[in-house]
Amino acid sequence: MTAELLDGKRVAGEIRKEVAAEVHKYVQSGGPTPCLTAVLVGEDPASQVYVRNKSRACERAGIDGKTLRLPSETSQQQLVDTVQQLNHDPQVHGILVQLPLPTGGNGGTGFDERAILDAVDPLKDVDAFSPVNVGLLMQGRPRFLPCTPHGIVQLLHRQQISLAGKQVVVVGRSDIVGKPMAMMLAQRDGSCGREVANATVTLAHSRTQNLTEVCRTADCLIAAVGVPEMIRGEMIREGAVVIDVGINRVEDKLVGDVAFDEAKEVASAITPVPGGVGPLTIAMLLHNTLLAAKLQHPVA
Repeated sequence: MTAELLDGKRVAGEIRKEVAAEVHKYVQSGGPTPCLTAVLVGEDPASQVYVRNKSRACERAGIDGKTLRLPSETSQQQLVDTVQQLNHDPQVHGILVQLPLPTGGNGGTGFDERAILDAVDPLKDVDAFSPVNVGLLMQGRPRFLPCTPHGIVQLLHRQQISLAGKQVVVVGRSDIVGKPMAMMLAQRDGSCGREVANATVTLAHSRTQNLTEVCRTADCLIAAVGVPEMIRGEMIREGAVVIDVGINRVEDKLVGDVAFDEAKEVASAITPVPGGVGPLTIAMLLHNTLLAAKLQHPVA
């Protein structure tokens, strides 16, 4: 068996075109141009690339993508004050604080990332990190859906992969991917309907006992643990769908959390790295920015 490649880049392109059409329709109906402002602290090269890519994606979708650059010497309070200023700016609809923040920032003591993310107005929290938005998601009535998990749901839906009644194992318990992914797939319904929900979900991690056996129960295995090629071929049930969220630089190449060459011989379908989940995250960020503008400035 050789797995079907799930082309996240193609699906992301579809979503971005749909968002661009909706942005045009919204502005033509009297709404303001949606604006996403990214706050970038320091000079981290990877963060610089991510923010630049987001700005370009915004431009192509008709969204005003701005970047507010702050020096690494910025203090915790200065960063919180900056976020509060953006909260009160009616022309800014979405706020994105680029992570990770510099480890030596805030006078050498480091930033309290949670406090900074909590300072973002929940109506402008397009990453869906706010405890308010996480709570709404938990109750099955989300305002914004986290970008990476929502992108995965969209990919599965558009590839006509049903998870209803199926066994799903999510490896990784981060607040950004693992936890919300598990929560979304276990709901009765979702943004793409009941077929990409109603799953029986196991949330595993690096300290799960008998992790190989747990993973092999999965009809769909989602790897989001942040360890290069941790998921080996023998950990995958034959015919399973494998979603690789990881992106890790090993020497001169990018690899996922899944050993791709091994996994593709066992799985029925798999996302590549790069070109799988990554492009979907930015596409759903654009979707959330438009939604934020609509919530703040509804039009008839």
